[in-house]
Formats: sequence, structure tokens, C-alpha cells
Amino acid sequence: MQKQITLQNKTVAYTLRKSRRAKRMRLAVYCNGAVVITTPYGLQETIAERFIREKTDWLFSKIAFFKQFQGKLASRHSKEDYLKYKDKALALAQERVEFFNQQYSFFYNVIRIKDQKTRWGSCSKKNNLNFNYKILFLLAPLRDYIIVHELCHLKEFNHSMKFWKLVAKMIPNYLEIRKNFKSGDTVLSIL
Repeated sequence: MQKQITLQNKTVAYTLRKSRRAKRMRLAVYCNGAVVITTPYGLQETIAERFIREKTDWLFSKIAFFKQFQGKLASRHSKEDYLKYKDKALALAQERVEFFNQQYSFFYNVIRIKDQKTRWGSCSKKNNLNFNYKILFLLAPLRDYIIVHELCHLKEFNHSMKFWKLVAKMIPNYLEIRKNFKSGDTVLSIL
């Protein structure tokens, strides 16, 4: 459902999505500048609007971040790119998972490469590790953080202190890297 909201005297168009699977609200800004808020089904729209207002500074920083890439290669990954690079991304992910797992010795089933808009990686309850093919284009420290993050979910399927201690074992500067991801400073290298 298309909506508009006025923030700091600027009108921002956004899409409101209601999901029966959503457990909490999620605000996303995509590389094309589209703003989407996903809410649990049945949540009042006024609560979603208040959430957007609370995130005004973050929202404008993300919109500004993606505007700098408009018309540039970094924001133009296509289905053809996915097909072209998924095998290289899989080889990279397998190699890095094996490297880091020498220290952890966690059990995992399969590693999959996906073409996702909003996620760099995930770990399923079936111990499958999933990575976005675009990890291939990230700087090595960012890429390794994603791989270690998902690998550690095999042991701790949460974001508890135990989980972060596992991450810190291989990525001691994980807090700095997380900050870069959250601020939108994740730099893609050029194809």
C-alpha cells in the first residue's frame, strides 16, 4: 500500500507492507531509493508512522547514501550478474567457511548462494548457510564478517553475548564493521 509522510518539511513516499510472518517492524531503504516498512499483520498504521518518524535521521542518511550511486554500476546488479557470478561467490563462501570453521568446528549442511535484495547472509535452523552473491564484491573484512557471523549462528541461533564472543574470536573488530554496515558504508567493488 503506497503512502506518504512528511518529515522535516519533506514528503517521503513509502510502501506499507503487512505480513503475517513479521514479528516486528522493519524499515528498509533500497538502492533505488524506495522506502518500505514491513509490519506484523494487524498493527495500526499510526504505530508504523511513529516508527518512521523515530527513524527520520537514519532514513534520510540512507536515502542520501543511495542517491550518490544513482546511475553507477554499484547499484546495477541484475539477474544476469547473479547467474554470472554465483559460482565464484559459492567457491569463495565455501573456502572462507572452511577457513574459519577450522577454529570453530561447527556442523553445517549446505552452503547456498542467493540473489537477495535486503540480506547479506542467513543461517537456517537446518544448519544451512546462505549468502548473497554480492559478497563477492565486498571488501575482504566485510565479507569475512558476514561469513563468520552466519557461521557462529550454527552454535548460537541468536545475538546474545555468547554469540558475539564467538564472532570476536575471529573478527575482533566486529563492532566497527557492524557500525559500517548500519551506517551504509558497505562499499562494493566495481565489477
